[in-house]
Amino acid sequence: MQYESRNLELPLGRAKVSKKSLRKRVKPLAVAGLFAGIGGVERGLERSGHHAPLLCEIDDGARVVLHKKFPGIPVHGDVRTLKRLPKDVEMITGGFPCQDLSQAGKAEGILKGKRSGLVTEIFRLVQKMNVPWVLLENVPFMLQLDQGRAMGVLADAFETLGYKWAYRVVNSRAFGVPQRRERVIFLATHAGDPREVLLTDEEEEPQTDPNQVGRSACGFYWTEGLRGLGWAVNSVPTLKGGSAIGIPSPPAILLPDGRLGTPDIRDAERMQGFPMNWTAPALKVSKPSHRWQLVGNAVTVGVFEWVGKRLVSPDPSGASVAGWKLHPNRPWTDAGWNVGEGRYGASMSRFPRKPKIIDFEKWLRYPLKPLSEKATSGFLSRAERAKLRFPVGFLDAVRAHRKLMQEGIVVTSDIKSVRTRKGRTSATARL
Repeated sequence: MQYESRNLELPLGRAKVSKKSLRKRVKPLAVAGLFAGIGGVERGLERSGHHAPLLCEIDDGARVVLHKKFPGIPVHGDVRTLKRLPKDVEMITGGFPCQDLSQAGKAEGILKGKRSGLVTEIFRLVQKMNVPWVLLENVPFMLQLDQGRAMGVLADAFETLGYKWAYRVVNSRAFGVPQRRERVIFLATHAGDPREVLLTDEEEEPQTDPNQVGRSACGFYWTEGLRGLGWAVNSVPTLKGGSAIGIPSPPAILLPDGRLGTPDIRDAERMQGFPMNWTAPALKVSKPSHRWQLVGNAVTVGVFEWVGKRLVSPDPSGASVAGWKLHPNRPWTDAGWNVGEGRYGASMSRFPRKPKIIDFEKWLRYPLKPLSEKATSGFLSRAERAKLRFPVGFLDAVRAHRKLMQEGIVVTSDIKSVRTRKGRTSATARL
């Protein structure tokens, strides 16, 4: 069953499908990485055997990183000026901009938003090049925004082009990193069954007691407090690219002994599955603060290593996942597909892998940067006005940290330094 394309800015026609493309692939693919960022998708796919003959990224700092980490691979600057792809490309990948789709953004929608609307450039290249595989990534809010209209744009376009598709919401914690990051992974193809890639590998989602203050390292958004907290036990909530005005805003971490601060950029890179200092080359063309934006906008490497492995070793059991007919104008489910028989949804775990038990405090390699008195006071002001239920002892721990900061006491990973207002150290003590 095919669907008509609706309200697309790009005229679409059905792609020609060769008999060769219908054969199931079991060998690594040549990838064109669009909206490549710092190469999270491509690094994950590379670790599972695939290779990228072309990358495309508009951010200057990110391009410097790509040139350093993927030597010899051409990096095009603007997807809008990319006329064609290399002839050997078999898959397009793209974590297209999500600012207009996320709850943190303006939620303008996939076509109304200036940045998220760039996904139409993917449609243009897919139509021109008849690429057998397309792998996209974005925020889960697109499944709810405007009754799921954003997700409907993707489904409409690829159905019109003659592709089968499947998608699934996946949590980064399933891949060994202490970050609760959820993303929609969307796979379209006319060379196989996308369900055999995405709708396989399912583990039970871990249940966590939120009241772990004083027992486990916990992450939260210090920039929030009125509407939510983003509380995460033994992990951090989703790393963000920064505030609406471009100021880095990494989440805060409250350690069991009461230390409260933000992580080092090198640990943040590790939270996305990158080696430490992956984004350091960007310092050649941008400010140090820009590294936070690059890391926050990146994807988790392990997620795409898993996808890459399933691409070369598909699991037929994915085609037998039980589902139900999706109704139009309603939010989408956590997983779904259309392989030519209509749109179906399913309830699937967001954990394709069993998450590792991580002692987050020991996992961190660098001291936290203490949350400033101003930032702590601002958070408490919001939290104390909010009608939210906070973990037991949480606000008391934050107040204790503020008091230390007001008294000029700086707590580091090894020592507690008592400093005067002039900055002189008058006493030190082991924690």
